[in-house]
Parts: sequence; C-alpha cells; structure tokens
Amino acid sequence: MLNNIARIQRALTQAHLDAILLTDENDRRFATGFPSSDGAVIVTVHQAFFITDARYIEAARAALTGIAQVLLCSREAPMRTLVQGILREANVQILGGEEQTTSYAEFTAYEQLFGLKLQPAQNLIRSLRATKQPEELAMMYQAQQITDETFAQICTVIRPGMTEREIAAELIYRMLRLGAEGTSFDPIVLTGPDTSMPHGVPGDRRVAAGDFVTMDFGCRKNGYCSDMTRTVAVGYATDEMKNVYDIVLRAQLAGIARAAAGVTGAEIDGAARTQLRPLAGALYPRIAGGVAVGENADAGGRGDIRRAGHISAGQIRREDRGCAHPARGRLRSDNKGRKAAFDTVTEGKQWQRETRKREK
Repeated sequence: MLNNIARIQRALTQAHLDAILLTDENDRRFATGFPSSDGAVIVTVHQAFFITDARYIEAARAALTGIAQVLLCSREAPMRTLVQGILREANVQILGGEEQTTSYAEFTAYEQLFGLKLQPAQNLIRSLRATKQPEELAMMYQAQQITDETFAQICTVIRPGMTEREIAAELIYRMLRLGAEGTSFDPIVLTGPDTSMPHGVPGDRRVAAGDFVTMDFGCRKNGYCSDMTRTVAVGYATDEMKNVYDIVLRAQLAGIARAAAGVTGAEIDGAARTQLRPLAGALYPRIAGGVAVGENADAGGRGDIRRAGHISAGQIRREDRGCAHPARGRLRSDNKGRKAAFDTVTEGKQWQRETRKREK
C-alpha cells in the first residue's frame, strides 16, 4: 500500500516540528494509504500512529502493518485521550495541526487538551500532495483511463431527446462499472444555452439536434482522481462551432506547450489567452482560464493558475480553456497533457474523423 510517512517525517524535521496531527480524510489517506471516513493520524519524526474505531480496526491493522501503529478508540478510550497519550509518550513539544480544515473551536480545544500551542502546518502536507511521486502518477493515470473509456462509451449513447440528468446518470454508471471507487465530484452535464454556465447543475433540459453538450466529470481510483471536460455536438456542427473549437484547441495546446518546470502559472495562462483573443468581446464575453496546480480531491492547491507561481516537476494541473456566451452556450475542454476533444454524435461520425485528422 502506497504511503507517504517517510516524506512527512523528513518535512517535519525540516520544519522543526516534533509531530503533526492529521484528521482531514484526504490528508489521512495521503499519509497512510488507508481510506476511512473518520479517525486521526499522528506522525512523529520517528513513528506513525493511526487511530480508528471498530468499523475499520480489523482492516486497518491488516493494511498498515509495518506502516503505522493502529489503535482502537472507544467510549472507554476516546480518540483525544489516545492522542494525548501518544504525544506525552513521544515527548512532543512542537505539534503541527491542520488549520485549514479544522474548525477554530476544534483547534483551540486541542490546544487546551494537549497543553500545547498547535503550529499551523497544513501547507506542509499540501506542498507534499501537490508534487506527485511516480506511483501516484500511475494511480491518476488509472483514474484517467476509466474516464477516457467512459467518454468513448457516452458518445455512443447520447441522442436527441435525452435529458442532462439522464446523461449524468450514464456517466456515473459507466465509471463505476469500469472500476472506479466513486466520482471525483457530481458530474456536470449541460446542453444548449445552459452550457454557458461552467458549473451548472444537470436538469431536465432535453438534447436537441445541433446542440452542444458539455460534460465535466471524473472518477476516483485508489484515492486519486481524474477531472475532465468534454464538449460534443449532437448530430452536426455548424461553421461557428467548428471555428470556435479550432480556436479553443489552439489555446489549450499553447498552454500545454508552455508548461514546464520553472515556468509560472501566469506565463502558461498568458500563452493560452493570447490564442483566445479572436473570441473576446461581444462575440464571446466570457473567456475561461486554467485552474491551479493540483486538485482538491487528491492534492493540495486550487484556484486561479495565474497565482500559482512557478511550476515544479511532478505537479499536475488541468489545462482548462473555453469561451461562453449566455445565448450561444459554451465550448470548453480541459486536459492533463492530452489534446482537446470535440466530437459530433452522429451515426457516421464524419466530423469526428475530420477533427482527429486535423489534430494529428
């Protein structure tokens, strides 16, 4: 089982911390590799401890042998009491905490209980999570393979008359059947003018011939996530659709080409936005930018890529480009190092073949 205990221990030494207390679900899984809905992980510079309840104790002890000491919390031995004992036994004087995901009430309660002032240290974990190890990249690739295959299948399913909600249900079903643990987030499926809303909610609007359908979806595999947006045209693509697609594709590829270790997020964003200028203004008043390095579901860091600073080797970002008009809708596509996908759902799929030829 992949774990990051040794990486965290090295970071603790560099940060002059004796230990860190992790209660956030994603941080716990990053540290130990073990999934659980509740519990606590304490990593000291020499040891690691996983505290859980009766629901997970058997599986945790089997999975974490040689990784962390597993302790059972109960009414007689509450979690906070166990944490207190571990800190006392390890003579912890400087303890790091998760100030970003722990409430102020919990944070101060821990300080009073442990008799220690918690040091804000969640960025220590977030910085480690933002830079992927080869094993982590392999898990993300597995999640993306499921997502890619789901997209290939959904293109054979979408037909005029289907609702956005029905397409979203098909996406979820197919990802799970292909081996996903769950979804990265609730899928976004929008059609017609609704596609101008980047994070709209699938509803009962029915797909019509000539519509755009935008799908933003992803899955979780081994705790790591995929996140992909694809736009398809149903039945046929107009000349305007094709022109907009070509411009968005050039923008996306320009951003990907500029991405390299040492380059700033603003430079990547600028390279892509330059290609989108022909669409700016009254024609398509909303131009979409990229998102920051990492993803909330499996790594620290989200937000505007322009504020991401310098990119480091091993970081993952989603090259998300698009344009939108409240009446015309939206063409959006994002990629983790892949070409944009713009498909037309027809029997012959002639436009799909022409598009792929143009991308090669």
